[in-house]
Order: sequence, then structure tokens, then C-alpha cells
Amino acid sequence: MLSDSLREPLTYAIPFFVLFMALEAFSLRFLEDDSPYRGYELRDSRASILMGLGSLVVNGGARVGALLAYVWLYSVSPWHLDPHRWWVWVYAVLVVDLLFYLEHRAAHRVRILWAAHQAHHNSQHFNLSTAVRQKWNPWWELLVWVPLPLLGLPPWMIFFVFSINLVFQFFVHTEKIDRMWAPIEFVFNTPSHHRVHHASDRDYLDKNYAGMLIIWDRLFGSYAEETHRPTYGLTKNVESHNPFVLQYHEYAAIARDVRRAGSWRERLGYLFAPPGWLPTSVELTRPTVPGSVVAAAGGHPAAR
Repeated sequence: MLSDSLREPLTYAIPFFVLFMALEAFSLRFLEDDSPYRGYELRDSRASILMGLGSLVVNGGARVGALLAYVWLYSVSPWHLDPHRWWVWVYAVLVVDLLFYLEHRAAHRVRILWAAHQAHHNSQHFNLSTAVRQKWNPWWELLVWVPLPLLGLPPWMIFFVFSINLVFQFFVHTEKIDRMWAPIEFVFNTPSHHRVHHASDRDYLDKNYAGMLIIWDRLFGSYAEETHRPTYGLTKNVESHNPFVLQYHEYAAIARDVRRAGSWRERLGYLFAPPGWLPTSVELTRPTVPGSVVAAAGGHPAAR
């Protein structure tokens, strides 16, 4: 079936996601009374799960269309890689993970892309339910994958490998695991690395974009070590548990900023500059708050 070609590993993993969320919640609630970790909060986790269910429908439909486009691109590619060869799988894992890193980094640095991705970051908790808090707008990642069928990867293989990548990432959304064996911490994305990524602390912003391999962050200068327990969420949090508000509030903020912009330069800045960008005229009149995280991110409601 077409749906099986898209995300079969992820589909089969869903019951295990539910099981591990239940085990983590039980552990935090009954086995660690003195734990400093906040664990699960009912409204927050319910919102995350609803956002995850919504993403299965919305993103699943989008991927059907993308698969058809990839099949056409693959058909016009000058070469086709043989999925029966082991090195093709290694190549697929590496190139998909590298593209995820680049797509993910852009999603944090370009505001119109951040408007979709922030849905995954707007929880003030960090647990396995946060992993399923997914966006309902996957167009950017699907666009980033366009080179893959042209490079000879079978379209079904692209979705299969990315699905494995997402399953891996589910398990790094936890505070139950501290540091792992040093060689693992050096090569792979781990809960410690990903806690940094979900932080709103000034020294952690825009770090550790890795999917499976943290080596990309080490190579491209976006790595940060976990030195203190992070403060999770956005630099300006969304005080709502409504999935629609959590998904789309930033698009509404962008529309307001573009509408009141005084020039095309400002309009383009509000769309494509990093989250928190402000025109020079506004920056000069904005009062600064020394030491505040919001000031570090630009002081704007869109700031991370």
C-alpha cells in the first residue's frame, strides 16, 4: 500500500511510543518523589498527543503527494542506486540525516520556517510526550528532500530511512537518561544533547540540531554541551494548551508584523530573517532588559 511505503516503521512504532510514555510517566510519578524533574503535566501532554495525532493525518496526506513527485523525479534521474547493496543504506542514512540537520537548522533561523517548527518547541516540559508534539505543516522538509530521488535514492527508501530517523529521535526526548558512554555522546544525538536543543536559556539557543548524529553539530559549529539543567519552552511562551493556537499563533504574529511594516525590506525581514528580528528603527527605540533571555533572542514576540 502507498501508506506503507511512506512511513511503515513509524506506524509500527506507535504502540511502543505509547508504552514508553506510560512507563516514563509512571516512573516520574511513583518512583522518584524527590526528582527535580517536572515530568508530565496532563494538559500539556494531552496537547502534545493531539498534535501528534493531527500530524499523522495532515503530514501523511502531504507525504502521499510528495511521494508521487519523488517517483517522477526518480524516473528522470540518470542513475538509480540498488537498495540491495549495504553501502546504499549507509549512504541513505547519512544523507537523510545531513539534510535533516540542514533543514532543522534553517527552521530555527528563518522565521517563516520557524512558524511551523515552533510547534515542537512550545512545551515547557521535556518528556517522551514532547517527542510527538509535531507540526502540521511539513512542506519545508519535503522540499529539502527533492535532491534525494535525483541522486538515485528510491522514493520508498527516503521515507523509510526518515521514519527510522524519527523513531530514533523519539527516545532522546527524556530527562530520565543522564549522560551516556562517551563515544556514544561524541557521535550520536543523545538525551543530554537534545535537552540543550529544547532549552530557551541564552547559552543554549540555536544549538544541537542533530537528528541521529551529533557529528554534524560538531562539524558545523552548532554544538553545545549540557552544563546545567535547561529551561524548556520558548523565550516568550504561548500560554495555551489549544493545539490550533500552538500550531498557528506564530503565523498570526508574522501577519501582524508584515501588515504594519513600513517598507518591503521590513516585510521581507519579518518573513525571512531569524526569529526575533526587528527593523533598525524599532531596535533603536526598544528598551533593553539587561541579562534577559528575550533580549538575547531579539526581544520580539516571535523570539525563540
